[in-house]
Amino acid sequence: MTTRHWLTRAWPAVLLVLAACQGPATPQPTATVPRTTRPAPTPRAPAEPVPQPPTPGQVFYVAPDGDDAQPGTRTAPWRSPAVAVSRLKAGDTLVLLPGTYPLADYERDILRPPSGQPDAWIVLRGEPGQPYPVLAGRDNLAALVDLSGVQYVWLEHIEMTHDPQAADPRVRDGILVQGQPAAHVVLADLYIHHVDEFGMNLQDVRDLLIVNTRILYAGFGALGGPPGAHHGWEQVTIRDTRLAYSGHYYQGGDGHNRPYDRPDGLGIEPSAGPIVLERVRAEHNYGDGLDSKAQVTVIRDSIVANNTCDGVKLWGREGHLENVLIYGRGDGDATVTPWAGLVIDTTTPGAHFTLTHVTLDDALGHNYLLYVQYDHPQVPVHLTWRNVILSARGPEARIYLAPAVTLDAQAVLFFFPQSLAVGQHGEQVYTCDDLAQLGPGLMCHDPAFVQPAWGQEGDYHLRPSSPARDAGVPTHVDHDLDGHPRDDRPDLGAYEARDE
Repeated sequence: MTTRHWLTRAWPAVLLVLAACQGPATPQPTATVPRTTRPAPTPRAPAEPVPQPPTPGQVFYVAPDGDDAQPGTRTAPWRSPAVAVSRLKAGDTLVLLPGTYPLADYERDILRPPSGQPDAWIVLRGEPGQPYPVLAGRDNLAALVDLSGVQYVWLEHIEMTHDPQAADPRVRDGILVQGQPAAHVVLADLYIHHVDEFGMNLQDVRDLLIVNTRILYAGFGALGGPPGAHHGWEQVTIRDTRLAYSGHYYQGGDGHNRPYDRPDGLGIEPSAGPIVLERVRAEHNYGDGLDSKAQVTVIRDSIVANNTCDGVKLWGREGHLENVLIYGRGDGDATVTPWAGLVIDTTTPGAHFTLTHVTLDDALGHNYLLYVQYDHPQVPVHLTWRNVILSARGPEARIYLAPAVTLDAQAVLFFFPQSLAVGQHGEQVYTCDDLAQLGPGLMCHDPAFVQPAWGQEGDYHLRPSSPARDAGVPTHVDHDLDGHPRDDRPDLGAYEARDE
């Protein structure tokens, strides 16, 4: 993470409080998570079917009561997942039958699949329709699955966690890619939880799809990794996935003793991109919700809620938010901090960032609700805002745009009830009376959310009285966060009202 300039960036009240971004959040369970519960459905557009890979080879089986000397059939399965994986050839499928597979030894137990081919993938999966098979690490194991250097590999319907029955239940990463890049990888319907470092620790990956997956209670963060040795993350799509409670667990405890103080839901180092996040929910992470340093990042149909630090952070040359709801900075901790709902900061001149049908809400105040180019005020950046709601319900809050930022804004509702000013562009400060200078259709009103929240789940649909209803301009976004269609007079924000 880049070092933050606490005192110069924060709103004046922050000068009175030096707060680390690791305060207590709303208590959440850390020890017991149902092992075989499927990912909870999200109230958004339906998931897209995932095409299955070509697998012209054989199907083998492994079971906790199997024997590695057997032929690996369903009636005579192998026992060790790592041994079984080492026997696969391009096009083969390994089915892990339900049960728990303890993994402890670095050389003997980590699953290291071989590469497949474009027309013959390697597939590791749990049995469809059955409980997850559980890969359970112990003895400070480095990772459960190592995909470093592999291509054309598919993992599906597998649970990865620590072994609570072990004397030493530590396990660092769920999935690891370091040293050698991985390419053409699908990770579908995985449940990774209660690991000490990263759910997925990925350095260089290309053509990666993560879909229908949960990563919960990872000590260092759900999705992250070191700076790339090649191009970092390229052509990555994360879809229908939940990233939550990062930092709320570490080595069997609640995470208070973790060595890394800001575990993100997603924390990507400089990368070529693009990174596309669709129908993602990032919540209750002790760091940022989604932090992408990729050159191109697209976030759509997603909720970023109740993270301790920044909600969304973009650093590259291009970023787009569509149908995104961001709220709950601080996650129930009232400590004054300089973190914001949305941060854009890039060293790339001419970078372009768009917000279309975005709802951004903050309850704490004493900060910038969003800021753009604070650390690089002379680097020119272009912003486009359409049909946006900006709500800062706490005191002494505003937005900040650096002098070199160009703003093209239409149909934006500001709600800053405890602040005299709503925005600052360079040295120019704007109140509700000045908004017409920033663009057409900008107004100050209470958006009349159904139930705005802080530290708990909120409802940011619009009440019938909301001035945001039918106040938008047409855009390319033809549906809302729930997947409902928008008309030619769209509502502002992430949701389109539906009167029954």
